[in-house]
Amino acid sequence: MITSHQTATSFWTGISASGFWPDRFVEDADRRVARADFLAGSSLYGRADELEGRSVLLATKAQITTASALIELHGIARRIILWPPELSLEHLPFVIDAAEVDCIVSDRAITHFESSRPVYFCACSRNLVPATRKESPIHDTEWILLTSGTTGRPKLVAHTFSSLTAAIQPRNDNNLNVVWSTFYDIRRYGGLQILLRAILTGASLVFSNSEESPADFLARAARSGVTHISGTPTHWRRALMSPSAQLLRPLNVRLSGEAVDQAILNNLRSAYPEAQVVHAFASTEAGVAFEVTDGMAGFPVSVLEENLQADMKVEDGTLRIRSAGNARRYLGDRAPMLKDQTGFVDTGDKVERRDGRFYFAGRRDGVINVGGLKVHPEEVESVINRHPDVQMCLVRGKKSPITGALVIADVVLKNVSMPGDQDPRTLERDILQLCREALPAHKVPAAIKLVSELPIAESGKVMRQYA
Repeated sequence: MITSHQTATSFWTGISASGFWPDRFVEDADRRVARADFLAGSSLYGRADELEGRSVLLATKAQITTASALIELHGIARRIILWPPELSLEHLPFVIDAAEVDCIVSDRAITHFESSRPVYFCACSRNLVPATRKESPIHDTEWILLTSGTTGRPKLVAHTFSSLTAAIQPRNDNNLNVVWSTFYDIRRYGGLQILLRAILTGASLVFSNSEESPADFLARAARSGVTHISGTPTHWRRALMSPSAQLLRPLNVRLSGEAVDQAILNNLRSAYPEAQVVHAFASTEAGVAFEVTDGMAGFPVSVLEENLQADMKVEDGTLRIRSAGNARRYLGDRAPMLKDQTGFVDTGDKVERRDGRFYFAGRRDGVINVGGLKVHPEEVESVINRHPDVQMCLVRGKKSPITGALVIADVVLKNVSMPGDQDPRTLERDILQLCREALPAHKVPAAIKLVSELPIAESGKVMRQYA
């Protein structure tokens, strides 16, 4: 395991140890590059040294360009900020000030913003040119990831290379034909984990593309021989609706980012009987804490007590984590504390203990208040997803002058076009009956709405908000 005391030198040491295999590759939607050429290439026209000691914001269109610039700037820039492509540019001045940005690296023009800091632009390109690497890094580069904040502004989460790679195992000689892919964008924590995992374990990597349909991405992943692939439960529920999902033959299917219910685990096991289905708990702030490989939702109590990778505890009903994978801090004036006085990160995820396992009940800040009684949407969703005709659902609160809120469930069926002899009202009644049998009365939805799709964020998670 890569430990927390290692510095930026570990990046190139890890790459060298993983090997420059001639048959390994990096691929996006319209091109494939040999892994060795990619690692040795420059998207900055070989001018990375000009950014020595700078705080650099990466804002590129293609993930492959971001990945190349990351590799090139690590150990040279003092700080790298990853700008998610879907984030509104209205937040750019705030991010520039909070991260003390000196330079914006981009393959597009970014104009019409005001900043109290002088910022210059550095062009980059998808076309790689040969680059000369420094034998020793100059800086232990700080990596900044942006995540949503309660005020609308993003939070700036500061990591080191050591914290980002704390859960990544080194390459072994029996693991040479792995091809990784992910539904995540690498500008988000989940995607960055897969990028680093592929780079440091000698694997090939297939990037997703926001302009591709899920069907086209899955078909391309299958053609490229993807063996390991990750995403949120929502990513996977959407993927399994596409006939192209049947083209994949993965050996490892990984879920993270949202609560995992038994229905999606069962569906993935049925779709990919030869694959190991793994769900991991990870967050941008807490890092990767643990993996569950037993095919069951939740996690055994033993994980809390015997985890060698992280110290874990449940306090006030939420999961707390302390590990080498924790982020350092939040950036910016008046930024909240990321860790408590003992070094634990409060994940904000509510957990409940039942029959020797902990189950995720939902986010602390995502509770629906029905007449003073609390409802966690994820708990209701896990029940609705058990119905054999349900592909995915979103439980949300709707304001009510009487109870404060009503529980509403938007449901996507496996057969969206529904056969003519299938009565929607019968399905709605069946789903409500399932809820009544499994949930207290205040958690049973007041209404079931059959919809063709759900609002999905660029992070791959369902978008939760009051209607």
